Formats: sequence, structure tokens, C-alpha cells
Amino acid sequence: MSTPDPLDHSPGPPAANADDRPAHLQTSLSLLHRARCRDQEAWNRLYYLYRPLVLYWCSRRGVLHGDADDVVQEVFRVIARSLDRFRRDRPGDTFRGWLHGITHNVILMHFRRSRGEVRAAGGSDAHDLLEQVTAPTGPLEEDPAEQISELYRRGLELVRGDFEDRSWQMFWRSVIDGRRSADVAAELGATAAAVRQAKSRVLRRLREVVGDLVDC
Repeated sequence: MSTPDPLDHSPGPPAANADDRPAHLQTSLSLLHRARCRDQEAWNRLYYLYRPLVLYWCSRRGVLHGDADDVVQEVFRVIARSLDRFRRDRPGDTFRGWLHGITHNVILMHFRRSRGEVRAAGGSDAHDLLEQVTAPTGPLEEDPAEQISELYRRGLELVRGDFEDRSWQMFWRSVIDGRRSADVAAELGATAAAVRQAKSRVLRRLREVVGDLVDC
């Protein structure tokens, strides 16, 4: 089975039901599980979730704006080859930390290549370095709150189509806007119990779909 092209993506959040996956993949299987099964739509969503964060890491490490897209493309190519190696065997293991290690090594290779220390992509030196992408790179630095917040929001966009507007409004106003359940219920003509139930349903769905990617 060929590896999917992780860069074959939609510019915005991919539609929840816009693909023609086999029936056994059109369930609540997690995004990570489906990506490991070479589901192209899952790869599109993975790219949508994490591309902005990889770009942020590039900027923090001095990758020029004109080179950042090339680095991002290489990062996701490495992920496509290495995703089966990702495990959460130890406390604190996260997909974000694993991706950070990959990005660190790809950026390192980018600068080595720019200094002529690594042959062009596909050369043995580059290959040897990329073989080390799953090696730990030390504790994961704390990303700014706005970066993590945007990651969660992109995750929510991936499950938005699974809920009717009323339930989504209950969730959004109580969780994202931080409103009291009783106040949201009064605004929407519902009960506080219904608001809490809607909140619980959306969060449960978020965990089902991206819980092994976003620590929600």
C-alpha cells in the first residue's frame, strides 16, 4: 500500500463527511488511527491541525519565511513515513512532543543543507539524519497559550459538522466563552442540564476524533 501524500489537503478545515472512505473507516475511529490506515482525508485533517504549529516552530528557530513551507512539507513527509513509530508508552508522551522532535531534526537538516553539509534530499547523509527523527530532543518547550488555543480550535472545527447548531451553541457559549450553564440555558430557551449534556457530547466527540493528537 502506497504512502498517502500528506500535502494533498484542503485550504480550510476538511468537511466531516466529504470523503468516500470505506465503510469501516466512516466511524468514530480516531484521526491518528485512520492516518495510520493511510486514509487520505485523515491526513488532510492532520495537516490542517498541525501545519500552523510547525510554521510557528520554524519561525522560532530562524527559518526564513521563504523556506518555511519547504520545511513544513519535509516534516509531513517524515511523519508519513514514521507515524507507525509514534507511541505513548511513557507518562508525558504526546503527539505534539513527537512532532516537535521531528521538526527539530528537519530544521537542523535544513540549516546543514544550506551550509553544504548535507547532500540534496534523498542523499545518504539526509537519510541518516531523518532516520533519527523519533529520538528524544529533550523536554518540550512550552508553546504560547495562543498557539495551543488555536490548536484546540482547529480540532473543534473538525467535529463541528457532527452537531446541530443548537447543541453547538450550547457548547461554545459555555466552554469557549466561559459562560455559566444556567445563563446559556436562559439565552437559548433550554435547561442547564441540556447545556451540560451538549458540552459533554462535544468534548467526548473531540476526544474520540483527536484525543490522541490534542490532549483534550
